[in-house]
Amino acid sequence: FPPPPQPISMEEVVQRTVAAVMEEEGEPELLPEKRRRRGLFSRRPMEDTESIYTPKPEDEEPEEEDEAEAIGPEPDLEDVAAAYRQAYQRQKAPLGWALLFSAVLPALHLAEDRGFSIPFWSTDSLIRNGAELGILLLVMLLCRSVIAKGFRLLGRKRFSGELMLSLSALVCLADGVSRFLLPERTGADGYAAVACLGLTAALWGCARESRGWYDTCRTAALTERPPYLVTDTPQGACKQRGSLPGFYTAAAKDDLPLLWSTAILPVIFVGTVVFAGLSSFGQGRGQDFPLCWSAILAAAASFALPLAFPLPFSSLAKQLQREGCAVAGWYGAERVSAKRAMILTDADLFPPGSVRLNGIKVYGTTLPDAVSYAAALASASGSGLARLFEGLVRSEGGTTLTAQDFSFYEEGGWAGTIRGESVLLGSASFLRKMDVRLPASLNLKTGLFLSVDRELAAVFAVKYHAAENVDWALRMLRRGRITPILASRDMNITPALLQRKFQRKVKVEYPPLAARVALSEQEEGRGLPRALLLREGLLPYAETVTGSRRLCSAARKATVLGLLSSAAGALLAYYLCMRQSFSLMGPVTMLAFLLLWLLAALLLTARVGKG
Repeated sequence: FPPPPQPISMEEVVQRTVAAVMEEEGEPELLPEKRRRRGLFSRRPMEDTESIYTPKPEDEEPEEEDEAEAIGPEPDLEDVAAAYRQAYQRQKAPLGWALLFSAVLPALHLAEDRGFSIPFWSTDSLIRNGAELGILLLVMLLCRSVIAKGFRLLGRKRFSGELMLSLSALVCLADGVSRFLLPERTGADGYAAVACLGLTAALWGCARESRGWYDTCRTAALTERPPYLVTDTPQGACKQRGSLPGFYTAAAKDDLPLLWSTAILPVIFVGTVVFAGLSSFGQGRGQDFPLCWSAILAAAASFALPLAFPLPFSSLAKQLQREGCAVAGWYGAERVSAKRAMILTDADLFPPGSVRLNGIKVYGTTLPDAVSYAAALASASGSGLARLFEGLVRSEGGTTLTAQDFSFYEEGGWAGTIRGESVLLGSASFLRKMDVRLPASLNLKTGLFLSVDRELAAVFAVKYHAAENVDWALRMLRRGRITPILASRDMNITPALLQRKFQRKVKVEYPPLAARVALSEQEEGRGLPRALLLREGLLPYAETVTGSRRLCSAARKATVLGLLSSAAGALLAYYLCMRQSFSLMGPVTMLAFLLLWLLAALLLTARVGKG
């Protein structure tokens, strides 16, 4: 006969983790005395159990205050939401007019390329140049918030796509003025049409970003104590109960597209100056320097960069706002989805009301005593069955008891001492391994068997009902390639049960018992908020994590495309300027080049707001 199963004691998990911490840092941690008094820790030995997490002592709440002090003072989110609402309205109002005026110049150039003769435009170069300058000045006035944002970020030592487009517009303006002052300049068309459309695209990005922040801050400002927050752990995203401080600090951090642009765009900008000098002064055509620089800089000012983060972020913020959720910008989304995993507990998969009792059979004891013993062990385990048995104690007239020397067993059961009696509660296989005789006719896949002093006392037929929103959330995680980590304390909630209740393709990570208990303890932690959940259930939690991963993936890819577009445009324009082939890179041709790169970026960000 195999030896009886060894208990996995919660106290031994903590002791081994404390020893590891002392070995690395030399600073011991105290055991939670409150939990010991409740009977959640046993003095029994544990064998071959690896602990991966140390529960934080409940008397260490000053740590939360220290973190809040490190965060610093934060503005009222209602005021922040109102400011972003005003910014959105201010940026959205001129967007239609900017697009209308930006479409005039490309339409005129395209009509002329098709062989149409436009009065004054096609015959008089001075009128043509004056019209381009007038429209460019008008569009720059309408898009002044883009120029202001670019130079404001430059004051923070950040080089953005908005700044690149603003500089391109200023250089195109200088080139238009040079056509009046330098008669010997090459008679090629200027690139005001490209600069106008680039500023309009950046203005659209600014408006979308302001709308995204408005939706995010408005949702976060609904309550000062959100029901749940999503924080990051070494294993993945974890849903915890916490507070609002820290959300704005995380949201205010720079996004990855801005950081990548700051690292690469200055090099490209300096390269445009060098290329313009080589293709003009280097060939003895100094009068063409403004023309060459405006051409190379216009080709290097990507339309996709100012939209790489705002478009996916605003789409995700709008979707999460409808679901009662909010994510703290790029930083929060990146931290939540970095591990591509999320911790799920009993209540996430089977919320209250989905676990019911189908019947009870008592052997050699009274029903109130059997229910009281089972409720004591369920309460000590911290599993989702505690609510079920607490209601059963009230309905059957039982007594609220406390289990001492409580232990988990890897084989699927719990043990403790109640009123001096040894009580076991678990699956049929667990009780058989503990030398408890069971009737051969009992065949319950999700039944709970109660034993008192190694004698069968009661059998509880438990039924698990699959909630539709949980099934949808699990499908969403599978499509989003997010791995659920099953941190269940209920011995019946296993991958096999999930496949029977939901779908065969459900794949979850099912760590050993000690790891599951440790991971479930993390829900009682108080980390910094990376996202907020104002609704119960697994679906908002899953939408936040999967949406954050889609946001980060789309923004990264769009940023890479924008930077590639910028570098490729600068090199191609330099080559054509060296060959003086300005006819091959006219305004319409350059617009087509930049719009194709923009279309690729738009396709990447199109499905971010769709689960």
